[in-house]
Amino acid sequence: MQRAALLDAARSLLSEGGTEALTFPALAERTGLARSSVYEYFRSRAAVVEELCAVDFPVWAAEVEAAMAAAEGPEAKVEAYVRQQLTLVGDRRHRAVVAISASELDAGAREKIRAAHGGLVAMIVEALGEMGHGQPRMAAMLLQGVVDAAVRRIELGAAEEPSVIVEAAVSMALRGVRG
Repeated sequence: MQRAALLDAARSLLSEGGTEALTFPALAERTGLARSSVYEYFRSRAAVVEELCAVDFPVWAAEVEAAMAAAEGPEAKVEAYVRQQLTLVGDRRHRAVVAISASELDAGAREKIRAAHGGLVAMIVEALGEMGHGQPRMAAMLLQGVVDAAVRRIELGAAEEPSVIVEAAVSMALRGVRG
């Protein structure tokens, strides 16, 4: 239960203040534990980050996968892939993952994040192949680039409303730069 409370506190700290806010003293304060007790659960900030990725990314990916499974046809699956990821932007788990990806991580943590993102990209390859893309894996990686750019734009509080950014990303995914 303490480990779960620490992870929940880490999510809150990351979503509220980014990686700078994720400190062991802050985790201790949020959970009511002594600072030395936090070290009993995690040896470093990177260890907290790795565990958050291991716990939260599969939940996020499952939500994207469920949205795609409910869609009929390859174009609807692409749209669901983009929309669901962008819908999750305001979610604490997602904000924590975004904050994590911007932080200084060791090689092991970075590899785990890359593998998780690879699994997300793999979800859309089949639909892109069904749409006639000659290189669906490359198209999936480029599509994820559009999603990632839209996520950053929403997270930064761009001048446009998030719904406008979502619609622009879906349009680019389905119709390219012609809109």
